Amino acid sequence: MDLYLETFDVAELVRGVVGTIEPLIAKNGNALAVDCPGDLGTMHADLTKVRQALFNLLSNAAKFTDRGTITLRAAIERAEDRGWVVLTVRDSGIGMTPDQLKRLFQPFTQADASTTRKYGGTGLGLTITRRFCQMMGGDIIVESESGRGSAFTIRLPAEARNDVADSDPSEAVDDAPASEASTPDAPPDLGDTVLVIDDDPTVRDLMRRALKKDGFQVAYAAGGEEGLRLAREIRPAAITLDVMMPGMDGWAVLEALKSSPDVAEIPVVMVTIVDDKNLGYALGASDYLTKPIDRKRLTTVLKKYRRTCTDCRALVVDDDAATRQMVRHSLEADGWVVSEAEDGRVGLERVAEATPDLIVLDLMMPGMDGFGFAQELRRREAWRTIPILVLTAKDVTAEDRIRLNGHILGVVRKDAYSRGRLLDEIRREVVDRVRKRSARPADVQGLG
Repeated sequence: MDLYLETFDVAELVRGVVGTIEPLIAKNGNALAVDCPGDLGTMHADLTKVRQALFNLLSNAAKFTDRGTITLRAAIERAEDRGWVVLTVRDSGIGMTPDQLKRLFQPFTQADASTTRKYGGTGLGLTITRRFCQMMGGDIIVESESGRGSAFTIRLPAEARNDVADSDPSEAVDDAPASEASTPDAPPDLGDTVLVIDDDPTVRDLMRRALKKDGFQVAYAAGGEEGLRLAREIRPAAITLDVMMPGMDGWAVLEALKSSPDVAEIPVVMVTIVDDKNLGYALGASDYLTKPIDRKRLTTVLKKYRRTCTDCRALVVDDDAATRQMVRHSLEADGWVVSEAEDGRVGLERVAEATPDLIVLDLMMPGMDGFGFAQELRRREAWRTIPILVLTAKDVTAEDRIRLNGHILGVVRKDAYSRGRLLDEIRREVVDRVRKRSARPADVQGLG
């Protein structure tokens, strides 16, 4: 890997990292304390690698600490006639024994087998972090005591030197022409278009060949800003996103995508050497793959997000406006045309206006509930073939299924899923199956 050196404000770097990492810190009930004076000045280094090193340390601290305190301290020191940036991450987590400390920076090695089973990971995060620091002329040291927490300290020269390439990041990217890199391979069916955001032209070519073999159209972006622009322009079915990119790195791109309503629902698959699934999922990634890329795994993941419905109509019948909105966003992101009804009687009116291809139905509603709606629906021969996905907070009993007359695609419990998992369930069970349903309309397909 090369260094892409640039000058940036240290305090601003810390603020950006903190803003990104906070959801992950809070996941285990931890508190984050930040000690970073605003007048630390600037440093000349590889911004992306410094950010990633800090992410790795904070992510580790969050993973191994439960309902504790994590402290991030930034300072400037002078030694050896030069300035040094010192970044320390201290936690009150499980800590390490002296024997575990000896193996800490060995690649593919974690504390012990029980740690690997409980916390996951590949054992590469700290190895990569240390290598990044050494590339910039610094290093990382650690202090730890079992049961009392750990402290990792990064020391980097304020003026890093690079004998290989001391240049502007934009000049270091060997990119394809814009006309080739920024458009799909062919006039696309956007439901099958994957946007690949990666600064490495070799990786982009590998992704292109792998995905085209499985029938996907591919659009490319060599950097974060270009990727955001294309995401808004072409609205792809899915995005693959590298973390380690000069300039705007993958974490910043993921944040921007998920904070923008027009593209927030597009599934994002992180593809990177940096094995940090927890941070990726906390920021809204749908899946997380590590390099080297396994083609079979890549295409299997992306097929989950292939849009199989074109101009299909869905009706959401639920008295809760927030639930209707959530389901609407999910289905519209997969190409559905969605209408809503706040109870069963209004739902029947919507069906009469335009017969839907799918009905997402709540059972417990004032006025006409879901059972009454399903009963009335089955009275009309033309409506009997419409599949129903029951979305409810109620435990659906065998008697309830009889009352629903058996004609349901499946049942999803509202309280059994987070918002993200609920939407994934709807996409998987509805989008992949409704358009392929058997010609025998009375068959029941359960979710198990």
